[in-house]
Amino acid sequence: MSITSLISNVLAFGFWLYSIALLSSYLLVGIFAMLEMRKHMRSSSFTDYSILASSSHAPGISILAPAYNEAATIVENVRSLLSIHYRNLELIVINDGSKDDSLQKLIDHYQLRRTDLFVQPRIATKQIRGIYRSTNSVFHKLIVVDKENGGKADALNVGVNVSSQPYIVCIDVDCIIEQDALLKMARPFLDSRDARVIASGGVVRIANGCEIRNGRLVKVHLPDAFLPRAQTLEYFRAFLLGRMAWSRLDALLLISGAFGAFDKEIVIACGGYNHATVGEDMELVVRMRRYMEEHRLPYKVTYIPDPLCWTEAPASYKILGRQRNRWTRGTIETLGIHRKMLFNPRYGRLGLLSFPYWLLFELLAPIIECVGLTVSLALAVCGGLNLPLFLALLGFILSFGILFSILAILTEVLTFNQYNGSRDILRLTLTAVLEPFLFHPFIVWSAIRGNIDLLRKKKGWGDMSRQGFAANKPNKPNYAKN
Repeated sequence: MSITSLISNVLAFGFWLYSIALLSSYLLVGIFAMLEMRKHMRSSSFTDYSILASSSHAPGISILAPAYNEAATIVENVRSLLSIHYRNLELIVINDGSKDDSLQKLIDHYQLRRTDLFVQPRIATKQIRGIYRSTNSVFHKLIVVDKENGGKADALNVGVNVSSQPYIVCIDVDCIIEQDALLKMARPFLDSRDARVIASGGVVRIANGCEIRNGRLVKVHLPDAFLPRAQTLEYFRAFLLGRMAWSRLDALLLISGAFGAFDKEIVIACGGYNHATVGEDMELVVRMRRYMEEHRLPYKVTYIPDPLCWTEAPASYKILGRQRNRWTRGTIETLGIHRKMLFNPRYGRLGLLSFPYWLLFELLAPIIECVGLTVSLALAVCGGLNLPLFLALLGFILSFGILFSILAILTEVLTFNQYNGSRDILRLTLTAVLEPFLFHPFIVWSAIRGNIDLLRKKKGWGDMSRQGFAANKPNKPNYAKN
């Protein structure tokens, strides 16, 4: 046997083992997700959220909404958030040093007046320029904070300092929140008896193509463009299957920065959001879990599979690439900061299950896939590629991926059924077939670039312009979604 053939067989065997391990993990994710989804649907059927909405005993919640250069939509977005049906609520909009007239528009429309509100600096932040409240009692829940620009993490930390309620919900100001979102998000904090719920995540859905009027979702439509439609399918897999399964295992490491609820006392004890990473949402969840594990305190991180939050997905490869580049850098930074947890039995299933999974099948998967294809092409040129074995392995992986996507579509249809037309289901299925060839390779390449940019010590988010929910809205720079 030649050296080239030996190398080919060894590499093929190694990639085969890795692929089997990866696909087996996906299979287990699907099984655990189905079990947890069935449990959630049964328990939700007995819950009357209208009682919680008007109850004075509902836990107090502070919504933290950072805003940067949002003048085009800030008034409508705040109106949407103020209309959320929840009694014990305060809305804190943090103007993070916007260069446009976002603040002035809020002042004019909501009749704001600067007020002397004492803020205890429990977390170090950039300087607060002023705090505003409305002279109109209709907007008594609204607090607007103007501060020096410091990034999303710093803006959220300011919101934590200003907030007066025991629980905080961190959102992107231009997201569309369902009217019952806070009611469903508050339930895990009330239901838990044996352990303290320190964080709860909610499903984020793609709003591209949907009808949005006056800051509210009127009708759900499947995006017409391929990129947003592929991300819709991707979010099905990530939220309905992935995070549902990790929630059942009580090993969830990530709550979307677009919509997540946290126990404020634990957030403050952990030092708030980290400025040193572009993945501040994931890093905070990991740090909170690490804090509870190290102090031997019983706790939970829960997840709500109901469609609670709608956001605009990148519609161009350029913006999508920047988003996935940042996600990759944030993941690497978080795993690096908390590398002590990896394979450490002191942290239980986090150290022995969650961290190894994220390292092997989230962080390293794009690198291994890229290396595998590169080596295969090199061996093919040298005549050392076992072509039948390679094609069989590639066909198996592609078929499994398509079937896993179809499982995600089926889960959506059997549960919340937001896209209930047969035409939409057919288009989603076609997207599942095309995705491995038109979408996935670009995601892998963006992840590779994220690794390269991290080595180059690149910081920041990059320009994350969005088209807006209405066709006549101008592009605007904004914080990226998670």
